[in-house]
Amino acid sequence: MAENHERRAAGDGKRTRKDLVAILVALASILVGRASLADHYYVPSGSMQPAVEPGDHVVVHKAAYGLRIPWSQAWLTEVAMPSRGDVVVLQSPETGEVLLKRVVAIAGDQVAVRGGRVWIDGRALPVVAFGESLGEQLGDRFHPLRITSSGGPDLPTVMVPEGSLLVMGDNRGNSHDGRSFGFVQTRAVLGRAVSVIVRDGALRWIGL
Repeated sequence: MAENHERRAAGDGKRTRKDLVAILVALASILVGRASLADHYYVPSGSMQPAVEPGDHVVVHKAAYGLRIPWSQAWLTEVAMPSRGDVVVLQSPETGEVLLKRVVAIAGDQVAVRGGRVWIDGRALPVVAFGESLGEQLGDRFHPLRITSSGGPDLPTVMVPEGSLLVMGDNRGNSHDGRSFGFVQTRAVLGRAVSVIVRDGALRWIGL
């Protein structure tokens, strides 16, 4: 009986070790996935109103423009260029803090901003009435827009350099963005914001 007991104890020990390994592998997979594939971002300010409200949580597709080595700034794949209209999470070139902004111009664009409105290659982007606010057409993206305080600072006509982007908030009169801190490197983009998933404490799916 003592021998049987020892065998059962040994078997239980092996199962425990296997279970522990499986749990560790699962946790590692979750952490790697969060670091490289998807994550969420808490929105602290109103710079992206009306599409994104302060206190919202948004889900971020971190592999939208390429794969990074987990917990690093090094890329495993070539970095793809975001499109005009994409809402992106990026590192501020001023402070390194994480920001949520919209891509309004990409490399090679001649861009200007006047009264909160964006001009690309000498043409003003279409802005129309959209519910109780305005709407702006950016490439094939149409998004709500808020122009207050005369639209915030202007930007004289300038060409976006290679490997760079101009990002701005949708709340043009209340956004510290590329008009102030300049162009951002494509490599500073951490991912594309896909949707608001929590608003006012409730689960939502509001596509961006």
